Parts: sequence; C-alpha cells; structure tokens
Amino acid sequence: MPSIVPARRWSLPLCLTLVALSLLAWRAEAEPGFSLQPGTAKPGDPVLITVWGLNGTPTGTLAGRPLRFYEATGGWQALSGLPVELTAGTAEVKVLGFAPEGNAPVSLDGTLDVVDPGYPSRELRVAGKYVQPPEAVKARMAADKAAFAAAFSQPLGPLLFSRNFAWPRQDRITAPFGDKRSFNGKLQSQHFGTDIDGDPGAPIHAANEGVVVMTRDNYSAGNTVIVHHGGGLYTTYFHLSRITVKPGAKVQQGDPLGKVGKTGRVTGPHLHWGVKADDLWLDAETLLKLDFFAAPAPRTLPAP
Repeated sequence: MPSIVPARRWSLPLCLTLVALSLLAWRAEAEPGFSLQPGTAKPGDPVLITVWGLNGTPTGTLAGRPLRFYEATGGWQALSGLPVELTAGTAEVKVLGFAPEGNAPVSLDGTLDVVDPGYPSRELRVAGKYVQPPEAVKARMAADKAAFAAAFSQPLGPLLFSRNFAWPRQDRITAPFGDKRSFNGKLQSQHFGTDIDGDPGAPIHAANEGVVVMTRDNYSAGNTVIVHHGGGLYTTYFHLSRITVKPGAKVQQGDPLGKVGKTGRVTGPHLHWGVKADDLWLDAETLLKLDFFAAPAPRTLPAP
C-alpha cells in the first residue's frame, strides 16, 4: 500500500521548476551511453560493458569479437574479455542500438587501453603420464572435453547474483593467471587460472551465487566443480580432494563447494580457481575488481 503524506501546497513557479528538473533528469538518463570496466586492461582481463538509454537489446563488438548483451538494472551489460594473444595498444569498442524516441539508429564508439601483461615463464615437474598421456586415458580425456563443453553451454540469461565476487578462499597465491609453463621441459602451455595455496582438506567456497553445472573427476583438472553465474559467466574449481555439492544445486556466495586437494595434473595441494566468460578463460583477480552494480557515471547536460 502506498504511504500517505500530508497535503502540501506548492506555488505554480515551484511546481514548474520541479517538473522541468524531472524532465532534465529523465533526458540525462535516456541519453544513450556506455561504460567500461576496467578503464585499462591487459590481455586476459574480463571487460564489463554497461549500456543505457537504448530501445531494445544492443549489439556490438570488443576488439572485433561480438558482444552478447543481457538485461541489467537500467539497461544492458555484456561480459567479455581480451584474448591473451592480444598485443598492447588499444581495443575498439562498438555498440549499436536504437534511440528510445523515434527508434533512430545509434552508434556508440570508444577505445580501451591495453597494456603489456608481462606474463612470466616457469618450469614445472609433474608425473610423466600428464605430459604424454597413455592411449588408455585418451577416451577419458575426450569425455572430459565433452563434459566441459556441455557445462559451458548454459543459456545466456540475466545475472544470477546480487553482489560482486569474493575470493573462494584466503591464502597465498602460488601462481597467477597467465603464467607460461613448460612441463618436464616438453609440454608448453599457459596457465588459465589463479592457484591459491591450501592444506589438504581446507574448505573452498563459492565466489558468488549461481548454479552448479559440473561435479566431475577429470583427468587433468582432477575433482572439479563449475558454477554458472548467469550472463555467460562461470567460475571453476580444480584439483579438489572432495566435492560437497551436486549438479543443479543453487549456491550462495560463501557456500562450501569442497575441499583443497591435489587430484589431476598438479605439483602439490592447492585450489586452481578459474573464470570463463564469452568462451574465454580470464583473470579471476580482475573479476574481483569489477562492480556489476555501479551506477552510470554522471553525464553533463547540453546547454539549453
């Protein structure tokens, strides 16, 4: 039921002034625009594009890759990222849509500064079977690949969370995102996650609200949990000694998912925490800095 307030007598000039101010505020909110987070990024960073003031769902590109927009409070968002192969410089952002009045086409353009990530290289020693897998496990690896593809194929949809992301556990980071790795001097790869130290059996928590879309023992990733957060965003948790959730479970930020372990291709017990969005593996530490619920930056009205 609406609240009841005492009747108040307004003068006509004051009424007209309030109406005018309301219209100006509405025009400011209706004026098309977009924001980018972070303001400066490195290859491998997630990038959040928030758009307002358009009629209907926009389209667009980031560094030439198509953006997928979902509805958000007051407008639309797309969570994408910069591929790790991208070179330093600038990345173009283009957003296309229609104006609320008259449905005229609107084109919004901008650039994002891209800095050199300086990813380090390191040499690791693991069991030989993880460098040259025997024929007996190739079928299992193919099944793992299909299971990951199925988990990462959830409908886009709106965000399933109402707060920003938090660490799944607090401990020392033993390997950041982007490390260039050589296993046993042979296998070359890049590290698409953040390794967080931990004793075997230490608890691991959900970084945010979402739905569990995988619990599986994978050959390389070991015991794995994947949580879908809406907006095409997933967090992954590898090498667990124990999984304590089931597929389809709805989890809240901080809910237990499992225990630290050393299953799969590892050099010791730890949590490999990964982030995937728009079919790209992205830096989880940058995801923690994004504010999905930030109000658009104030905009200056044109002079009358």
